[in-house]
Amino acid sequence: MSRQMLLMLCSLALFCLSPIVCPVASAQQAGEILLAEEGKTTYVIVLPIEANAVVRNAAEELKSTLEKITGAEFPIVSENEIPGGAALLCVGDSQTARELFDGVDFDAFRYDEILILSRGKNILLTGHERRGALYAVVSFLEDTLGCRWWTSTESFIPQCPTLSIPAQNLRYAPQLIYRESFYRDAFEEKFAVRSKCNGNMARISPEWGGHHRFVHFVHSFYPLIPPEEYFKEHPEWFSEIDGVRKAGYPDWISPGAAQREFMESIPEEQRCSGGQLCLSNDEMRAEFTKNALERLRANPGANFISISQNDWRNFCTCEKCREVDEKNGSPAGSLIEFVNKVAADIEKEFPEVWVETLAYQYTRKPPTVVKPRHNVVVRLCTIECSFLQPLESGALNASLKSDIEGWSQIAHQLFVWDYITNFSHYLIPHPNMRVLAPNLRFFVKNKTIGLFEQGDSFTTIGDFVAARNWVVSHLLWNPNLDEKALWDEFFHGYYGAAGTILQEYLDVIHDRAESTDFNLRCFLQDTRGWLDPATILQATEIADAAENAVADDPVLLLRVRRALAAFRLNFLLRYYELALYCKINDLPISGPDDPAKAMRELLAFFEEQGTHVHREAYARYSWENFKSDALGRFPAKPATPPDLPMDWENTLWIDFQDAGMNVAGRDKGWGEKVDDPAASDGRAIRMPGWHFEWAAAQSFPAAIGEKIQNWHVYGAVRCDAKTDEGVGMTCGIYDWAAEKSIVHKTLPVSQIKGEKYVLIDFGTVPLSGTMYIWFAPPKRPDEVQNVYVDRFFLIEEESE
Repeated sequence: MSRQMLLMLCSLALFCLSPIVCPVASAQQAGEILLAEEGKTTYVIVLPIEANAVVRNAAEELKSTLEKITGAEFPIVSENEIPGGAALLCVGDSQTARELFDGVDFDAFRYDEILILSRGKNILLTGHERRGALYAVVSFLEDTLGCRWWTSTESFIPQCPTLSIPAQNLRYAPQLIYRESFYRDAFEEKFAVRSKCNGNMARISPEWGGHHRFVHFVHSFYPLIPPEEYFKEHPEWFSEIDGVRKAGYPDWISPGAAQREFMESIPEEQRCSGGQLCLSNDEMRAEFTKNALERLRANPGANFISISQNDWRNFCTCEKCREVDEKNGSPAGSLIEFVNKVAADIEKEFPEVWVETLAYQYTRKPPTVVKPRHNVVVRLCTIECSFLQPLESGALNASLKSDIEGWSQIAHQLFVWDYITNFSHYLIPHPNMRVLAPNLRFFVKNKTIGLFEQGDSFTTIGDFVAARNWVVSHLLWNPNLDEKALWDEFFHGYYGAAGTILQEYLDVIHDRAESTDFNLRCFLQDTRGWLDPATILQATEIADAAENAVADDPVLLLRVRRALAAFRLNFLLRYYELALYCKINDLPISGPDDPAKAMRELLAFFEEQGTHVHREAYARYSWENFKSDALGRFPAKPATPPDLPMDWENTLWIDFQDAGMNVAGRDKGWGEKVDDPAASDGRAIRMPGWHFEWAAAQSFPAAIGEKIQNWHVYGAVRCDAKTDEGVGMTCGIYDWAAEKSIVHKTLPVSQIKGEKYVLIDFGTVPLSGTMYIWFAPPKRPDEVQNVYVDRFFLIEEESE
């Protein structure tokens, strides 16, 4: 089938699939079809004489599942071996099926279309030639017989020796021809088939219908024109930035040896932290196209090739590129002109291949003049989206909505790369569940034919990943399904008695998030911007109730523990903030008696369940470093009280140890946490004296200023120095919302030099949650070797 015919057929797709599961009857009722009675059946499964592997596997799937349900044997026979008197379950396109179901045009099925049809007692399960019969079987088993595949290893198969069903008449073609739910479990072959997902990462063999395959999934400019190979001879092929041709790679991608050697070999003025190509250079385009065609020839069967910008900025601003971009009102102008020309050349040899490119960051705004050609598919990226608000109606998403609608008006078809997790921390709550369905429908409404829903594919027990994958996969197949019914079904079917309680927990944290004006991006280090201590404590009680509801069922309890692991981790990561909130408000803190032990056990649980990654870019942010940081939040030993003449037992004071402080730039050597016998808890933050960055810092929790306005602030610091003169370190309190310094102190070496910690008085400060305290070395490496921070603490300042 040609690409143009495929697109035409998909555009006619009917959304008629019902989310309602027909009940499995225990006895035949009027007008129903009796598939089995008391563990026996008269049915055979009929295949075409020359059935392909996909149709044979569809028949095996039908046979094995029906036998599990009824206990009856459902033989598979070729259409030339049908026993007399048998009732027929016809799978695929056979002559028998064409004769029994005359009027069905077996040659006009749309891409991935299914047909489930009964006439009398005979049933037809067929569809599009590639995998339609297989999807028809899966839909029949799920929607008619009530089977559920929750995960790749967990399912529900009803037991019904006597099985009758209503008459069947369903014809459905999905509008999304490319469907990818990007979760780790989703890639398993059988589960991907049962979820009806067919994206690039699904490990589906041709025998099970295969999947869409990309050549260069994304960011292909440098892979196709590597600067280490081409730049020295052809600098004019690369971005002109500030009048200079430049190339290079950013540090955050951890460049390989060849890439680092290249960057070191070119003059410094020609290096940049990531560059692009000069898209107006015809000579470069010819080489680019040659290389792209070679990759396609080396990957037979691929039906997409990505011709897309690198994952950073620094686009070309030479005179020719700038002229095109200014004419189009966007850097997407030169991109689409370039991609159209490459796509025209690719089509000559590969007419069935889609040429994909990105509308991403600087190319997100659509061009005003040039339009993508018919074999180009533009993939819009939602990386700037606020995922607390629906795209179509949220005020924070107005610009992104406008750009998507703008591309929809000029493009033949669109893809979308949707970011549905928190890439900076997979293992904490991320309250975006309520926008998943409305956003997906908005994409489809705007000509989207392929959707890449990028979840946390590296984890097994992230933030309700099983539920998310199940619901997203079903919506990809049919965006018109009722998402509330889908969530309800998964939670009740998978979590049993805990399901309703877990939904109450999710309602609490989503309601709290939506009550704020927070911009829920897809890169967040923590939950402080939207989840307050009071809500965490409320949600903890609900989470405990969910576990208690299934405490006697090991299978369900494990499922609930896996679902709540992200919330439990978030609780422990914010433990001292919660303890502070409870202390200020005279509340008992729920949670473990020994938080350090609880953290060790929880991290071990993640590992037992196969999770060893906590965020994207895991090569730079390893699991071992994360574990060390998480455990390091808890002091190695109880801290001694500060050396001040105070009645500590009867004074409201808050101690912030080094364990809970953030150390920035550790990969750059700015600081680290070390053992220090002189510190109050035996540990401290050490920063070398060669820089002056505010490397040791901590934000004040919002609870600090909510009930008590003024706090007396102290810090405990010291330094190693070869001199007694000059600056030893600096420190202060900064209000990021007001963009001003509240306190700034320059500490002389003579005051803080030595092995004993010195208390620094910051004075009385009206603290708030928009402030943070910071400490920095003096950038005097010859005089000051190291500075140390033991703790800072607050003492309630009584109002006059």
